[in-house]
Amino acid sequence: MSFQFPVRVYWEDTDAGGIVFYANYLKFFERARTEWLRHLGLQQHQLKQETGGMFVVIETHVKYHHPSKLDDLLQVSAVMQDKGRASLVIAQQAQRLESDGSHTLLCEATIRIGWVNADKMKPERIPLHLLELFK
Repeated sequence: MSFQFPVRVYWEDTDAGGIVFYANYLKFFERARTEWLRHLGLQQHQLKQETGGMFVVIETHVKYHHPSKLDDLLQVSAVMQDKGRASLVIAQQAQRLESDGSHTLLCEATIRIGWVNADKMKPERIPLHLLELFK
């Protein structure tokens, strides 16, 4: 099941050429993953306090298809692609919502997030109660 999150492109998101700076798509994807977790009832700060662990990005694969510009309204998705004991792979897309109701794929990525001990920054297994939420 895909989680959808709207993002509006602001001046701060664009480069000197007037298009979204390529690295900003990673920020858009981060926002969507965070809101996806919140939708599941998980707040990252609270997770860290209660479990001593947190999710960190450990790998990204990004492909760019079309540019986005100032004031574009994007729909950013997050969907679980793979689940392991210490990491999750999230497939994500940023699509522009067109005036005719269609969508244009701008950027897509797979993001691997790993679970680490927040104090030691060492990998650990994802707590079982969290894995249950991701079914």
